[in-house]
Amino acid sequence: MWAASPRPLSSEEMVVVEQNAVALGVSLDNLMENAGRAVAEEAARRLPPPPARVAIVASTGNNGGDGTCAAHYLHQWGFSPEVWLIRPAAEIRSRAARRCFERIERTIPVHPRAPRAEDLATMPLVLDALLGTGQSSPLRSPILEAVDAIQRSGAPVLSIDLPTGALDPKGLRPASTVALTVVKQEMNLETAGEIVVRDIGIPPDAWRRTGPGEFAFFPVPPAHAGRGRSARLVVIGGGPYAGAPALAGLAALRSGVERATVLAPGGAAERVQAFSPTLVVRAFGAGRFRPTDVPEILDFVRGAKPGAVAIGMGAGADPETLEALGEVQRALVGSVPMLVDADGLAVLPTPSEIQSRSGAPVVATPNAGEFSRLFADAAAPDPADRLPSVGRLARERRLFLVAKGDPDVLADGETIAENRHHHPAMTVAGVGDVLAGVLAGLLAQGLPPLAAARLATYWVGEAGIAVASRRSFGLIATDVVEELPLALAAGLARTRRAE
Repeated sequence: MWAASPRPLSSEEMVVVEQNAVALGVSLDNLMENAGRAVAEEAARRLPPPPARVAIVASTGNNGGDGTCAAHYLHQWGFSPEVWLIRPAAEIRSRAARRCFERIERTIPVHPRAPRAEDLATMPLVLDALLGTGQSSPLRSPILEAVDAIQRSGAPVLSIDLPTGALDPKGLRPASTVALTVVKQEMNLETAGEIVVRDIGIPPDAWRRTGPGEFAFFPVPPAHAGRGRSARLVVIGGGPYAGAPALAGLAALRSGVERATVLAPGGAAERVQAFSPTLVVRAFGAGRFRPTDVPEILDFVRGAKPGAVAIGMGAGADPETLEALGEVQRALVGSVPMLVDADGLAVLPTPSEIQSRSGAPVVATPNAGEFSRLFADAAAPDPADRLPSVGRLARERRLFLVAKGDPDVLADGETIAENRHHHPAMTVAGVGDVLAGVLAGLLAQGLPPLAAARLATYWVGEAGIAVASRRSFGLIATDVVEELPLALAAGLARTRRAE
């Protein structure tokens, strides 16, 4: 297994990894060249001696670029490759894939169409270079016709990175698959055949640390989604402090949720509402949360059916308030993704309570001081041991932990990642609430905790760095909130360019 990940990665995660690798200075040209050569070597092991024929069935994405690069090497080694390019060459998307195609278009037979079964029937091997990790929906024309022809030909198939249609009943079922860098979650022996993993030069830090590729996780709503395009978030907080839940709610709106509803005690609720008319605010009780408020709070949350709940910010540490927050957490655990921050951290559900109602995740976001106070038995005295310490605690407490600091450590008990993308000016009060709001908003939109945490920490860091470039140590939390859409637009544009 790839040293950076103890588990297979999803196709979406690999998109993030590849874009982070490019940001670390590994060019897409080099990655594609390494991938093409590795695929060619695996193909050569399965072919008769040169000049044996080999078919490459490719599309116009980077998987097709890997395939045409493999064709180049096979041709250099004396084999007789032929390429079927199922879409017009003008649609080749990346510069690296175009370079690979242009290198072979005048030296190797290239058929600008989907193959027929009879074209492939006598081939000793077919390379599947159609989709790779770029597949996210059922197979459609012309991919579907190409897959059908490959299957009807009866020729042995070697897929590149991920079999085309791995999750589609009509997809290819190759004899073998070359998994680039790491095995993919969508793979098994039934769908991928023999799996061979090949290194293509992606550095471990492309997954261990966050990078600009994280924006590929952003849940862009479908076109023409209309009203109800995205999820809703409930923020439970406030009392002695009104700014914290307001910042979390505003940041959640900037993260893409359709509605952020803040539940706050009376008095505090009025102050929260004064921050912005875009927040929906409901008052419960007076002054601060009390156990008597809990039934009404739970009735509201269950009726609202939010995509996630964020709890704790600005609520205060009064014993009655902590009792109320603990009751709410225990009642909701397992039923809805729940982010716990600030004062709510003191009354986290126990591991047995989380395990007995496993389902939706519990995400805890302590800062360095909160981590030391609440998890003193797990806190590592040596900063160099912080990552394994956080990972161990996440596993023992059955939490997803975002331990804020330098770096932010993200852990679910199996995977540990870190975010170093921030600015010293961001230690100002309120930025932690902004991060909580973005992270909870992404959970509400359906992202799993690791993807949400990776994107949220990098995104808030990107916004803070941009603000600091203009305001230096005069940065305040609301500046970061306002910068979030600009950072998102730039991040999504960069992600699309890298595809």
